[in-house]
Amino acid sequence: MTMATKTSIFHAYKQQYWSGSKSEKYEILTHICFVTRMHRKAAIRRFATLKKCATPKHRGRMVVYTPQVTQALKTVWSLASEVCAELLTPMIPVYVATLKLEGVWTADEHVTTLLFQMREATIRRRIATFLHTRDPHHGVSATSPSSLKTIIPIFTGPWSDKPPGYGQIDTVVHCGSTLLGDMVFTLNYTDVATLWTHPHAQWNKGQYATQQSMAVVQENLPFPWLGAHPDTGSEFINRFVVEWCQHEHIALTRSRPYHKNDNAHIEERNGHIIRKFVGYQRLDVKEAVSALNALYAVLALYLNHFIASRKCIKKERVGSQFVRRYDTAQTPYQRVMSHAHITQEDKDALQAVHETLRMCDLKHEIDRCIQNLYDTQRRYGTTVTVSNDL
Repeated sequence: MTMATKTSIFHAYKQQYWSGSKSEKYEILTHICFVTRMHRKAAIRRFATLKKCATPKHRGRMVVYTPQVTQALKTVWSLASEVCAELLTPMIPVYVATLKLEGVWTADEHVTTLLFQMREATIRRRIATFLHTRDPHHGVSATSPSSLKTIIPIFTGPWSDKPPGYGQIDTVVHCGSTLLGDMVFTLNYTDVATLWTHPHAQWNKGQYATQQSMAVVQENLPFPWLGAHPDTGSEFINRFVVEWCQHEHIALTRSRPYHKNDNAHIEERNGHIIRKFVGYQRLDVKEAVSALNALYAVLALYLNHFIASRKCIKKERVGSQFVRRYDTAQTPYQRVMSHAHITQEDKDALQAVHETLRMCDLKHEIDRCIQNLYDTQRRYGTTVTVSNDL
């Protein structure tokens, strides 16, 4: 007997076998084994196999939310900008009403009723299937500081061979005794080769405000800005600032976390300039930004053109101490004019500015701007105290 004949016999008796009593199954098995010469256990397994294949694969409760309901949910979810189930569930009737008013709701009343009955847990599971159909690389963020740190190289020196244009930047907070709330920040820049310094005030330390302050610094430098070296603060380590530096052809490096001495040039300037002239008072009104920038516009001219500074040119260890050797004190203006890597065109432009300046007038203007800064803070914010050292 062929295999096809045996199969046809089993199909002919399968309904009787499955629905028959014990005695009826005994008689059917006896007849089939006599005809097909199969073992009794083999015949039982054959009937079991046929019943397993005939059983529907989807067991359990009947499907209530059909694919049409799922598609309607996806339409509403897309309208809501793909929010989570917790935010979407209570707003589904509102979104459906909006789509009906626009005439774009195509689901029938039965599907709409089922959609309104769908609970939050079911919606969450359906939304999870929507997310799985996306591109697996979609939504991977490249703006977190941890990922950008691998792009921005660490630089620890030496700085002695860097030409003018490579400088260190940092932000100084004018918070008083608390960091709560909004306040004024100062972005400070110091050129390593010439010690040219230019600060600029901004409101808080967002990435856009920081980039705008860096653009102001770039415009006020007497030479091209070639490299910026901040710490690992989030105001600098972000995609917005990185892309701006790439567009302006400014090499961006960073210091090591928790190593303040990697930015020693700018750290000492923060104390010698920002804290000395502005102090530690809290500036928490937006009007103080323009007042502080008016001060910095005069202060930068005063410091860069008339206030001399020294650079450490050698450090020797003698016993348990370090002995430092410094060069002759010079103003940043003098260092720029004597540096071989700065073009004569830039030197002539800077000299023209220098000849129009008067040191006494700048000093008086600085005092007036400092007083105006504190008056502005008193007028619009909390009371501050002017330091007698200023």
